[in-house]
Parts: sequence; structure tokens; C-alpha cells
Amino acid sequence: MSPSNKSKNILIVMTGSIACYKVCTVMSRLKQAQHHVKVVMSPSSLAFVGAATVEGLTGEMPITDMYARGNVMDHINLVRWADLILVAPATANYINKIAYGLGDDLLTTLFLAHDFAKPFLLAPAMNTKMYQHPTTQDSIKKLRAMGVEILETASGVLACGEVGSGRLLEPDLILEEVYQRVGSTTSVTDKSSGSESKTPATARKVLITAGGTSEAIDDVRVITNRSTGRTAAHLADILIESGFKVTYLHSTQSILPQNTCNKISYDSFTDLQTALKATLQQELFHVVIHAAAVSDYSVQRQGGKISSQADEITLTLKKNPKIIDEIKKLSPQTLLFGFKLTSKITGDDVKQKVQSLLKSADCDFVVQNDWDEVSQKKEHYHVYNRDLQSTEVTGLTELGQFIFQKTIALLPELKMETL
Repeated sequence: MSPSNKSKNILIVMTGSIACYKVCTVMSRLKQAQHHVKVVMSPSSLAFVGAATVEGLTGEMPITDMYARGNVMDHINLVRWADLILVAPATANYINKIAYGLGDDLLTTLFLAHDFAKPFLLAPAMNTKMYQHPTTQDSIKKLRAMGVEILETASGVLACGEVGSGRLLEPDLILEEVYQRVGSTTSVTDKSSGSESKTPATARKVLITAGGTSEAIDDVRVITNRSTGRTAAHLADILIESGFKVTYLHSTQSILPQNTCNKISYDSFTDLQTALKATLQQELFHVVIHAAAVSDYSVQRQGGKISSQADEITLTLKKNPKIIDEIKKLSPQTLLFGFKLTSKITGDDVKQKVQSLLKSADCDFVVQNDWDEVSQKKEHYHVYNRDLQSTEVTGLTELGQFIFQKTIALLPELKMETL
């Protein structure tokens, strides 16, 4: 992807919101379009996206402290340098502060130093009630009158679980707004066909397995598990919205992502094993997230329908191989996230289970949670790396953000940039 005009200087200002992960896609795509990108981050935004991630995407460390040595004039110099300033995500706090002329940090003084001779774009992200609050709406009107270009929020499921306005625009829509003002194109030319596609040439490919397998007892009955695929579907939506190309390998009863992606269905252990092998042999993936709940045993199926008149029946179960152990053998360069559901164990016992999975499947990370918390609808996870160091995350959005950041940070090591 190359811009139609010369490269531009784009300054991105990030305030603290869970939507920060989407902006990582924006800065990555701008760099792919050969623009120069600098990023200013508030202290709270660093709680959502690490400085190392931003440096990896832009080639420069983000600027976080107005009073660091050599930075005292950045609020002036950065405004002079930038051909366009994009504030994304913009929180209610930031919007209301700049509307009323407060300048108590680098982010707000940047605004006060701007003369609107060049575009100043602002993309809000917040809860619906905060967005619709009279104070926020009044501030937005004030900023528009000054010359700030407000990018309307989208409607949908918010991080708090509510549905409504206040959702940060998707990266592609933000990029369209930026490109309209700097004279670039978002399209990519396929040199082999001469056609254009809106999918970036370096799109990150992710394979996600979801739901639970079903093992037939007879022609009517099955043995299955309680997996709904909800976790996998939510992760898929987060990664799709972040610009990843997702293939979703799901059980027929699994919850599906809301966003468009390539979907492949399965029923039994054998179906999943066959589909997973075929998919990994046909295409290379940067990441595999194996979240499916796979049967440890298959049933020796009986023909027809077992009579319901029998007081007892005997089922013969045959142990299945571990599907996750096959993934790295088929795709050694792939970053592999495994899932480990435990029940009624803690401490070293959990670590022993995780370590076993890390070793047997050659996982890069294992996401562990406990059945007692799942049954109480709690979304609390521990993510372990190869050294058994763990990171606690709460909620599916935070888990998706963690996977996104690790993928971006480790991508250069995967040596799969040309996929």
C-alpha cells in the first residue's frame, strides 16, 4: 500500500480507554502507507497499550511526559511537525478539558498550541450515557465551532456490556477520514491482477477454534460438553475489528462472531481433527487460538437407536489423541495460545497442569481459568508464558487486548511477514 501523494506527518494522541487496541491497527496501517507516525500517550492509556507495542508499530517510542528532558517544547514542536493530528480514542475527560481551555499536561497543551491551519481530528470513545451527557455534548459543539473535526461514534456492544452509541469507530473508518485529509489511498494494488483490495497486504492471519465436540452414542444421542464458544467468538470479534484476518473453526452449536470472517464448522473430534489439519496445511497463520473444548474420549458408536427400555447400557470409550499437540507440528512458526480449564485446584497444582500443556503442545501461551468461576459467569483468566510467568486479566475484552499486544510484539520473531 502506498500513498498517492508524498508521505505525511501524522500525530496520534491516545487517551485512556479500552478502545486503545483499535488505534494500534490505525498506526500500523499508516506506517504501511509510508507515513511518518508519532504517538503521544496519556499515563492512563499506557494501562491499555504498552509503550513497546507502540514503538514496534511506529518505529518510535511514544511521548508520555511533557517534562522529560528534551521534551519541554514538544507541545509546540509536535504541532508544527504534524500535517494532521488524530486524537483516538478521546475520552469524556479529555474532550471536556480541552473544550474549556484546560492545559495541564502534554495532551491538552498540544490542543491549545494548535491553530487549526491543519486538520485536528477527534474520535470519541466512551459509555453511551457519558457520550450523551449534556456536558459532553456541549463540549463537542464547542470544539466543532473552533474547527475540530469530530468523528461520529459507532453504535454497538460497549466494553461495559451495554449496547448503544459511544463506541470508537472501526480502524478502517478512521483511516478513511485520515486519508481524505492527507490525500492518500487505503487500497492495495494486487500486482498479479492489477485489481485493488481494501485488505492490507500484511494482514495478520489468525485461526480460532471454538465450541465443543459431540461424540455420537447412536444415531440420535451424543456425549458433549458445556462449551458455548462465547469466549472464542468474542476474541474473534476483537481481532477482526483490530484488522486481523480470522478463520473461525467452530462446532455446529457454537456462538458465532458478529463480524464477517471465514467460518468452518465441525461436529465430532474426528471432524475437528480433519478440518484443523486441512486448514493448517492449506494456509499459514500467524496465530492459532485453540479455545475449543475437545472430547478426551470417543464413543464406540452403536447402530440405530439404543432402546430406552433397557435399565442399563454399557458404553465403550476410546481415548483420543490431543489435537493441540498436532498444531505446532503442522505449523511450527505459528504463535500458539492454548486454553486450560481446571476445576477445584489451586497454586502449584494449576501450574503443573499448565506446564504440562506448555511442554506437550509447545504452546507459547496458555490461558487458564477455573470451572467454578466459569459456572458463576466470572471472566477471570491467568495467561502463562513459556517461563510459567502469569498475567491476570479480567474480562474477554482485556483478554483479547492481551492477545493482540503479544501478537504485535512478537510478530517480527515469527518470520511470517510475507504471508
